[in-house]
Amino acid sequence: MKGDAAPVGEGAAPEVVALARVVARLRSEIADLEGVAATEAVVERARGVLMARAEVSADEAYELLLERAGRRGHTLLEECWITLGQLRVRKPAGTARISLPTASATAPKDEPGGTSAFSRRRYLVGPHDGDGELNRLLAVVADGLATAHGGDDIAELLVTVLGAATDVGAVMIYTVAAAGGLDLTGSAGIDEALAQQWRHVPPLSGVAALEAIAGRRALWLEDPDEDARRYLLIGDPPGRWPTRAWVPVPGDGQPRAAIGFLRTRPGPFAADTRALLRRATRLCAGPLGAPEPARDAQAVEAVGGDYAAAVQLILDTMAGPATLLTPLRSETGEVEDYRIDAAAPESVDVAGRRGKELVGRRILETYPTVAGTALWEGYLDTLTTGTRYEGEPFTYEEVVAGVPRQSVYSVRASRLGDHLVVSWICHDTSQREVRRLADMQRLGNLGWAGWNLVTDTVTWSDQVYAIFDRDPARGPMTLEDLPGHLVPDDLPRLGAAVERLLGEGEAIDQPFRITTGRGVRHLRIVAEAQTDADGTPVEVHGFFQDLTAQHDIEHALHESERAVLLQRGMLQAERALAASLQDALLPIPEQSLELAGLCIDVAYVPADSGINVGGDWYSAIELPDESALFVVGDVAGHGLAAVGTMAQLRFTTKGMAITGSPLPEVLRRLNTLLLHTRSDPTGSATATMVMARYRPRDRRLLWVRAGHLPPLLIRGNRAEFLEQPQGALLGATFEASYEQAAVDLLPGDHLLFYTDGLVEEPGEDIQTCLDRLAEAAVRLLREGLGETLAPTLAALCTAHRDDICVLHVHVPDEMVP
Repeated sequence: MKGDAAPVGEGAAPEVVALARVVARLRSEIADLEGVAATEAVVERARGVLMARAEVSADEAYELLLERAGRRGHTLLEECWITLGQLRVRKPAGTARISLPTASATAPKDEPGGTSAFSRRRYLVGPHDGDGELNRLLAVVADGLATAHGGDDIAELLVTVLGAATDVGAVMIYTVAAAGGLDLTGSAGIDEALAQQWRHVPPLSGVAALEAIAGRRALWLEDPDEDARRYLLIGDPPGRWPTRAWVPVPGDGQPRAAIGFLRTRPGPFAADTRALLRRATRLCAGPLGAPEPARDAQAVEAVGGDYAAAVQLILDTMAGPATLLTPLRSETGEVEDYRIDAAAPESVDVAGRRGKELVGRRILETYPTVAGTALWEGYLDTLTTGTRYEGEPFTYEEVVAGVPRQSVYSVRASRLGDHLVVSWICHDTSQREVRRLADMQRLGNLGWAGWNLVTDTVTWSDQVYAIFDRDPARGPMTLEDLPGHLVPDDLPRLGAAVERLLGEGEAIDQPFRITTGRGVRHLRIVAEAQTDADGTPVEVHGFFQDLTAQHDIEHALHESERAVLLQRGMLQAERALAASLQDALLPIPEQSLELAGLCIDVAYVPADSGINVGGDWYSAIELPDESALFVVGDVAGHGLAAVGTMAQLRFTTKGMAITGSPLPEVLRRLNTLLLHTRSDPTGSATATMVMARYRPRDRRLLWVRAGHLPPLLIRGNRAEFLEQPQGALLGATFEASYEQAAVDLLPGDHLLFYTDGLVEEPGEDIQTCLDRLAEAAVRLLREGLGETLAPTLAALCTAHRDDICVLHVHVPDEMVP
């Protein structure tokens, strides 16, 4: 770098010398880059021609050019010019006239009267001749891509060249963003508002561009109605572009971009049109897939190096700004500048350059006023000694687009090998506060507004437009216009509040409703007035808040509460009715009964939980032949249905027993009755039951069961459960059969009939539960509680999870047959 330094005066300051060297080097590089740019333009055009002709990728086209040059003994540039010359020589005469871009067509973008180089180009295309016309169109695209600058130029080139032949009216180019969504990197044929609306597309399902990239296949959207159901139609309205195509841009590995061709003509894409759009997209693979050129050869080598790439992988995972600086030294080893070789995604400088936009830049070129400052000396000290540098906050100023911008930074630097890792904190508050305010408005669904009553101007934040569902292009509405958008019922109250605000300066906090295209919205306005010295309001400021979601939730909760109260009332009424019906059908005697010389006492305890009554029941009556009938049953379920089934079984059993029907026959007919009686749409009711007939003349007890627990016989100090005869659950099957068993009772015997609520405990084996009942009964009799055995046993059950019914039969000691 000895010859790079511009002449400076004797004794010039070090920072002046450093800047002079930078200026001299940049002058030399500009000259070199001009030549390189001209050469690269020729290579890109030739590569594009080969991609169109041979249908190969950009890399394959480049390798083909190298192979041809080596085989023919040409340089790469010579081979490219030969390829481009063949393109013009091979054009058939008299079939079409295509005016290739001239020098005037490639005027700079900032030329007066134009917005893009391609918008000023003119392509004259004559009659189509099939493949020849397709190849000529592709040649024009390839030629134009050589001078394209960015996605917008590429999109406009495609619309201009392909529009007449394919009816393509607009082109949108999307690339995959870091978060998996899409960023619009180029567009033509659509207005700025539409481009802004679709600038960023999140990674949602139903996005055709994402699906085309992920599936590596073109999507041809040719049915607007069907497409609208399947996909999110980017670039609405469908009527303007009834058919669309999304073609992925090929590349090495997974595609990272897709081009959308929005066509003004309905109907399917013809085969030659599909081929043309695919091949045109393939031509764009080079310009769209190529990384931004490095600022010099050293930067390209460094960024591609393993060291910088490894650090970049680490910085990609970091939150906050950080960069990797590589020192650039002179031949004498003196540090002349630093190059940014890696940058964290959240790294932002004062000019708004972000993340990898910083990679390849030199410090003194990009931030020239840093030279000679404490920061510059701190970098050198850290690089030399390895001591970490933490500088005091300083103000940095940079002129961007002619406007000076200042920011305050605190910088920290640490040595990493022969590099520096630099992080910083920006102490600017304006942008951060703006973002915080925008986030607060969005999350709170509120927006601020201001009305200047002197100048008659109104200012709304963006969120207010969203709340009112109002196009920002229409501008904000005045306070006087606000009542015209209200639901009529809310007009008097809000109108009076606004009048007080504007007339007396009284602050307001008023809910109201408006009607929008999306239905009625519930809003709230909070505003106050600023007055002049005379107390006259001159300015109003406040906010609008959208309470629609909160109102909907409150309304849903209110309706839910009403439904719960209604259901609760219905259930309580049903319980009261069922309890009354049960009391009428199943009265519990207040004292012991005497039947056929036996002493009978009964206990009935309803369940603690729930508001439904159960179907447990008993019956103890004397039959016409002076024998006694004992029945205990348990109907499945609760509520009126269970009470109804209980009444049906109780009275039917008594009727058949009084007429003298054998006990097994009674159970068989009850089983048939339940099978033919539907208590609910899902099937018949079921019940368990134990029934016994006692003949006093021979003290014999005949008994049957239908799926019920066995009676407990206590004789002396011994308790045992009677051996159970066969008998299935009532209402379970038509094939059920029932057998009868007999037992002779002796004076002093005690016999217990009961329902499962007396013994069953969740998680316990039923035999364990029965053994506990037998032990308790023997103990209570031993304690002299025989006359109250039934209620005492029922009281031992502390948790009444189910109804309990106990029927206690006692044979007196002095029994006379």
